[in-house]
Amino acid sequence: MLTEQKLLPEGYVSAQSLTEVNDAIHLVKLNFEQNLARRLSLKRVSSPLFLESGTGVNDQLNGIEAPVSFQASHIDSEKLEIVHSLAKWKRTALGRYDMAPGTGLVTDMRAIRKDEEVGHLHSIYVDQWDWEQVIDRSERHSNKLHDTVRIIYECMKETETEINRNYPLFSNKLPEHITFVTTQELEDRYPNATPKQREDLIAEQFKAVFIGQIGGALKSGMKHDGRSPDYDDWQLNGDIVVWNPLLQSAFEISSMGIRVDEEALLSQLELAGNMDRIHLNFHRAVLERRLPYSIGGGIGQSRLCMFLLEKAHIGEVQHSVWPKRMRELCELRNVRLL
Repeated sequence: MLTEQKLLPEGYVSAQSLTEVNDAIHLVKLNFEQNLARRLSLKRVSSPLFLESGTGVNDQLNGIEAPVSFQASHIDSEKLEIVHSLAKWKRTALGRYDMAPGTGLVTDMRAIRKDEEVGHLHSIYVDQWDWEQVIDRSERHSNKLHDTVRIIYECMKETETEINRNYPLFSNKLPEHITFVTTQELEDRYPNATPKQREDLIAEQFKAVFIGQIGGALKSGMKHDGRSPDYDDWQLNGDIVVWNPLLQSAFEISSMGIRVDEEALLSQLELAGNMDRIHLNFHRAVLERRLPYSIGGGIGQSRLCMFLLEKAHIGEVQHSVWPKRMRELCELRNVRLL
């Protein structure tokens, strides 16, 4: 908790009432989702809260987080589990909806990540826009990835403009353009820094960056960060990270990437030591080319609200449960948790 105490800014006071915060959150979510759907030709669809266990469709995240699971009295499935994200479910949904290349879907994803280490940026409750777009196999390259990143960033800029027009107390924080850098370039640039320190340094310099190629080992033998081996292609993925002037740190908004084809899936499963997954339904479908090639990602709803509305704690823009000591500290620091 000492670390958390350092991270919450001294003298912080939210400039809005709870009612104003609620209205502003609604405006952020409405404006951004509409912009995103329009620019990427996405159709809003319903999404599951839980999935059948053992199919390989749920997101394994870094591979060590266990999902919340339960048995339903009148359902044949042996076990159901709350989603972590919809990274793989969306790709199967593209096929069911018979989406054409250049079109896709977006969902209002809600999840529980019970093993998440909670703090001012993290909650066990997750809300994000999970989106997925069909692409041709010939589009599995960095230019397609970067063009899509630029579109998402423009949507963020448009939403920032709309929020600041309605709430003049907020300032422009996003630069005109987003900068692209790979994790290896970061290691080469800051060889003595930790991955988190590298993100802080590059975000402070450029204010908005796309940090690409996350998941594989760097020249040092270390990973920048973990990434499940069976949805993103580790050479064609990354995170949108901005500089948060209130918190004076890098601030991740989105994780995204071009999805694995059959070759990348086999290679990454072998590197991760997860070859046992090739017998799961989802993985067989990828290997047998029964799923569309796609690009997709998750964009944090509460993260975007927290950034644009200049809040110090994610609990100011979402309802969750927090440790008693954190609640007490937030009260001392004028942080009003919902």
